[in-house]
Amino acid sequence: MTAPISIRLDPDVRITLEAEAATQGIGLASYLRQLAARAARDVRRAHIRAGSAAVARHVATNERAREFMDDWGTPGAEGH
Repeated sequence: MTAPISIRLDPDVRITLEAEAATQGIGLASYLRQLAARAARDVRRAHIRAGSAAVARHVATNERAREFMDDWGTPGAEGH
């Protein structure tokens, strides 16, 4: 369920964002929702990349982790 939020924008920021929203044929609220959704997606992806990098560092520095990864293999590579 969504809940409304209230934000204050500096006048020059609001003018810029309203102009961009108008260029796209949408209202300011819709444009701000799109910006927020894109930012949330980018944050989630950054967290996933950071987690993957942490696993890669662990595998690179831990003998048992490397052995596990070698035994586990590459998903989808069965029979190749």
